[in-house]
Amino acid sequence: MADCIFCAIVAGDAEADVVLDEPGFLAFLDRRPVFKGHVLLVPREHVVTLPDLPASERDGFLAAAQRLATAVVEGLGAQGSFVAMNNVVSQSVPHLHLHVVPRTKGDGLRGFFWPRRTYADGESAEYAARLRAALSA
Repeated sequence: MADCIFCAIVAGDAEADVVLDEPGFLAFLDRRPVFKGHVLLVPREHVVTLPDLPASERDGFLAAAQRLATAVVEGLGAQGSFVAMNNVVSQSVPHLHLHVVPRTKGDGLRGFFWPRRTYADGESAEYAARLRAALSA
């Protein structure tokens, strides 16, 4: 879709710190992360919600999510992760996306009212590189 920012990222028309680039999926850092290293996984095909994802893509999507959840632990030193997606309500971009948020005990995240953080100049590229290295290990 022409007005979808995630489609623009997939097409290479908008910048993103790409973490995982596969034929059916793309994962990149959230520009307003809950914690640094917060990744968004999207299908390359524009679908709005999980029920819209073709059955042939489900296993690959979940497999990529599993690998990203492992990468935030191995690549960033997180103790675990929070993995979630919204369908319509609270979905800020109407393109299916799964959040993988690195977590550590005592990180202060409570409930669903999360403050967002920002990256310093060049810092997001460092986080993306660390995650790519963990994914390729």
